[in-house]
Order: sequence, then C-alpha cells, then structure tokens
Amino acid sequence: MDLFEYGRQQESEKRAPLAARMRPRTLDEIVGQSHIIGKGRLLRRAIEADQLSSLILYGPPGTGKTTLARVIANTTSAHFEQINAVTAGVSDIRRLIQEAQERLGMYGQKTVLFIDEIHRFNKSQQDALLPSVEDGTIILIGATTENPSFEVNPALLSRSRLFQLHPIGEEDLMTLIRRALADEHRGLGAYRVEVEEAALQHIVRMAGGDARNALNAIELAVLTTDPDEDGVRRITLEVAEESIQRKVIRYDKSGDQHYDTVSAFIKSMRGSDPDAALYYLAKMIQAGEDPRFIARRVFIHAAEDVGMADPRALLIASAAAHAVEFIGMPEAQIPLAQAVIYIATAPKSNAVVRGINEAMEAVKKESRGEVPPHLRDAHFPGAKGQNRGIGYQYPHNYPRGYVPQQYLPDEHVGKTFYHPTDMGYEGKLQQFLRWMKGESGKGTDREN
Repeated sequence: MDLFEYGRQQESEKRAPLAARMRPRTLDEIVGQSHIIGKGRLLRRAIEADQLSSLILYGPPGTGKTTLARVIANTTSAHFEQINAVTAGVSDIRRLIQEAQERLGMYGQKTVLFIDEIHRFNKSQQDALLPSVEDGTIILIGATTENPSFEVNPALLSRSRLFQLHPIGEEDLMTLIRRALADEHRGLGAYRVEVEEAALQHIVRMAGGDARNALNAIELAVLTTDPDEDGVRRITLEVAEESIQRKVIRYDKSGDQHYDTVSAFIKSMRGSDPDAALYYLAKMIQAGEDPRFIARRVFIHAAEDVGMADPRALLIASAAAHAVEFIGMPEAQIPLAQAVIYIATAPKSNAVVRGINEAMEAVKKESRGEVPPHLRDAHFPGAKGQNRGIGYQYPHNYPRGYVPQQYLPDEHVGKTFYHPTDMGYEGKLQQFLRWMKGESGKGTDREN
C-alpha cells in the first residue's frame, strides 16, 4: 500500500458510519458471541494459536460475522483477502486461488479468503472454491445470513466448521453504545452528549439484537441534535424514537426467516393458539410478505387441519382470500386476522388429509379399479345393452335418502378411507356414517 492509498483509506474510515468505525479490532473488544469466542472456546483457541481451518459464520445481520473475520485478519500470519459474493465472479476466485498458490509455493504463506454473503454464490462459483479448500491452498471464511444447509454446497460445507452467531443481547448492545459515546477517536466522544436512560433502552430494545442498527441509530440521534446553551446534546426518548423509527424485522422472503415464520404461523393455528398465530401474521404483514401467500396458507390450513371438524373454516378462509384481492392491504389484514382467529380456535381434524392420502395410495397400487356396472353412465344409446346402470338404486327413493349398495370398485370393497374423528361437526358425521354402515337394506321404496 503506497502513501496515497493509505491516505485514501484513512479518509474513508473517518467518513464511515459509526458502526464501521467502532468495529472491534481484537477478540477482547468483541461483545457477545461468548458461546463461540469466549475464553477457552474452540474458535477463540484456533484464532489465538493461528491454527484456523475453513469455517462458515452463520447468523443474522449485525451480529459480528464481518467483525470476526477482520479480527482474524489482524491476528493471523496468513495473507488475508476479502471479497463480496454480490460483486465477485468465477474469474475473481480463480485469480485469488492462483495468487494463493504462488504465495504458498514461493513464501510458504497460507491465504485466508473471506467471502461475505457467500450464499450469493451459485453452485458453479462455490464449486470453483472446492479443490483449493480441500488441498489447503486457501482457508475459507464464509459469512452468510442464510442457513448454510440450504445455501452452501454440501461438499464445501463438509470441509468447513460451522459457527452460528446469535443476535446481540440487550446488555451487550448497551455496552457497545456506551463505548461508542465515550470513544473520542473512533466514536462520538468528541461531542458532549447526555442520553436519557429511557432513550438508550428504547434504542437497544428496538435494535432487535443488531449492533449495526443500534450504533447507527445513536449516531443519527447525536448528529441531528443541536447542542443547548451549555454545548450539550441531550438525547431524549423522543429523539431516540425518531432516530430508530421502528424495529427492523429480520425477514428474508426467500430465506430462513420466511420459512421459520410461516412454519410457526401454521403450527400456532394447528396448535389452537390464536395469540401466537396473530403475532406471526402481524410479523409477516409488517415485513411486507405477499398477502396472497398468507391467504393461501390460511386456506390450505383450513382444509388440512380443521377439515370437517368445522367446514365453515374453509368458507371463512375463502372469504379472507377474496378480501385480499377485492379490498387489498392494509384493510384486508382485518379479515385475514378474523380467519386466523377462527381457524386457530376451531376444533381440529386431519381426517380429510388422511382420507385423500389413503385413497391416492389405493389408486396407485390397484390393478384395475373399474367402475361397477350399475354406476356407469347410461345416458347414451345402447348403454343398457352393455348392462350400464342396470341395478342402480336411486337413494332419494328410500327413507333418509340412503340405501346400501356398492360404490367402490370390486377390488376395494370393504375399504375405508375417511375415518372421521369425534371433534366438532365431524362427530355428527361419525354418527351418521355408523348409522349407514349399520343399515341392512331395510329401507322401503317410496313408490310401494
């Protein structure tokens, strides 16, 4: 690095946001994540001994993935390279691997390659890394906010240690903010600042475990607050509320938060917990989830987990789906909430699901499955000559509109696919089906 480049870097660091300026430079400065970098932990021992193997850092934004990589860069004797998967391509990877091979061959120096947002790499880009990771030419550090099990090549993942980072705790966030307020060189210590305790607590609470979000909020609060006659910038709760606005909801529509939230939403309705179901509904709405997707999940759940225990659930789900199309958001959140509450509190039965699954299996395994002759269509010339419809008994000619006769194909006679429970309306269906199966054809023809 020449003097001009050094100068540009220094100037860039001065203009960087507070979160970037306050990024820890040593392991002791890191706050949080003690489960992986606390005293005596494996990762900390490996960093301190400069004996790293390839690893994947997985966690939400603002939890210290890049910070940890930078600390490793400051402590390792290996050459350190950093790229971002959003802007890098296969040609960049190949160039870095070639340079790493030359560095290892000429100087015996290893190369640590940090790839931020590694989940953005496609399969071919990740495959390009594999040989060099396997033979030790490079030590890979990948950072991702998405579940590596889904987003990282399994072969690459099997050659790396996976470390999961958690959201930063509120006490640790408070420590970071106070540290930034006191630091005169990298932080806000050059300003005379007084922050109400309630304002600090609000920023911490609304940051949602994201250190970057918390530090950027306190920086905005300080820089936009004019000093009073004593030269003090006083950060009140009102200022803090304006600075952080509302909590940033972690919700990637194609990632873990999407699938986890939807899963919890469905399971809460299935588990008859309307409060939890409403919470996850609100989370999806606030995060900008497609309301039609939500309506479809509610619709499916009404049939899958309520079923015939309360057939009205399907009608209400259908009405909510129509409201989404006809009214639109935000008003449609009300009928959606009504449908969610109704379904969560309705009696539950999955007999419909089991019934159709058993029937599907029977159809797959059957040899013929021909329709019995008396049920076949007889509304065309010559049908009766083929014995079509002969012997069919019209149910409405019998008491209670029922007469026993064969409906299933010969090879399935006697099989039962629908097994009603005694829950809700399905209990009545259970009694009705038992009555039908107990009849022995004693009905009287209404014409006699």
